[in-house]
Amino acid sequence: MSPSPDAQTRQSSPLHLDTRLVHDGQVRTSFGETSEPIFMNQGHVYETAESCEARFNDSEPGFIYARFSNPTVAMFEARMAALEGAEAARATATGMAAVTAALMGQLKAGDHVVAARALFGSCRYVIEEWLPRFGVETTLINGTDLAAWQTAVRPNTKVFFLESPTNPGLEIIDIAAVAKIAHQAGAKLTVDNVFATALWQKPLALGADCVVYSATKHIDGQGRCLGGIILGSTDFIETHVKTPLRQTGPAMSPFNAWVMLKGLETFSLRVERQSQSAAVIADALADHPTLEQLIYPNHRHHPQAALIAQQMQGGSSLIALTIKGGKAAAFRFLNALRLIRISNNLGDAKSLVTHPATTTHQRFTPEQRLDMNVGDGLVRLSIGLEHPTDLIADLKAALAAV
Repeated sequence: MSPSPDAQTRQSSPLHLDTRLVHDGQVRTSFGETSEPIFMNQGHVYETAESCEARFNDSEPGFIYARFSNPTVAMFEARMAALEGAEAARATATGMAAVTAALMGQLKAGDHVVAARALFGSCRYVIEEWLPRFGVETTLINGTDLAAWQTAVRPNTKVFFLESPTNPGLEIIDIAAVAKIAHQAGAKLTVDNVFATALWQKPLALGADCVVYSATKHIDGQGRCLGGIILGSTDFIETHVKTPLRQTGPAMSPFNAWVMLKGLETFSLRVERQSQSAAVIADALADHPTLEQLIYPNHRHHPQAALIAQQMQGGSSLIALTIKGGKAAAFRFLNALRLIRISNNLGDAKSLVTHPATTTHQRFTPEQRLDMNVGDGLVRLSIGLEHPTDLIADLKAALAAV
């Protein structure tokens, strides 16, 4: 559902983003509750048959069925639209539901997709294996090579897809430049912005047509529930997203939407703190002798520092560490950690770490993983809200154990 009329009037609001993340989109019942209400019903009633007909043909505003839309979910969509600077948004049950629906809503048999090959494992599955089942051609390229995007274009190219920073290697792709190439080819650009978050990067402002998130990550930010969201212009959402979601049903639950609304109230506080801590930790570990490489978007050693300064307003809560000694050394490091826990989630209030080669990217061959910069010694570190001094001590002790 598009943002509520109240949210739409705030698109040019002078209020600061932190204020809007507490208030935007809220609808109160006659009880005057302070917190957003959870509408757990699956259906709605109508005063007349004529009103029911009007709701179904979209000539009368209102809710019909929770698979189509829901008041609590609509509040979350409106608040996310405010955060992203988007005209409209639609929530989904998971982040991968958002990615899949955003792509499939734009495509049909015979179309062609160009995507960066450095992707989260499930995203690459959708590109490499799922879409081709339905007659969609796909091409994977080095996303940091702008010439590769241009060369991959075909007459039937309809969609470009990328992550930036990439998962898990934290490569940066020039979103504005890729968007320009896409639009010159008559294609649209969809960006998975999970690692940067809407706080530090605005793909729509850089020319992207669609942005997707796993709300499970920083938006909830406390490991509680699943969710996803698709954002773009009103025309994009109405044309490519609204009907496919309505008819296929990957709907976000009202309870999960309420949890996400609570998460958004502290979103900027958490992400700012996590990113600040990540920068401190990156500095503390950058020259550690046990590390072959450390990658952090806002660190002086990042090979794309100039592009980062141009494209991003901050770093990330993610750090990529490559441990000397491959998988065995990486496992010794993981097993020696005491405060930071092994988990495949990220963006959580708790610091988490994972070994992508044996988890999120385990289904790929060693050659494919190396092509995505996922080596056996790589670990992905998601910084939480603990004090950075405690995290540094835990990390240094674990590196010493290697």
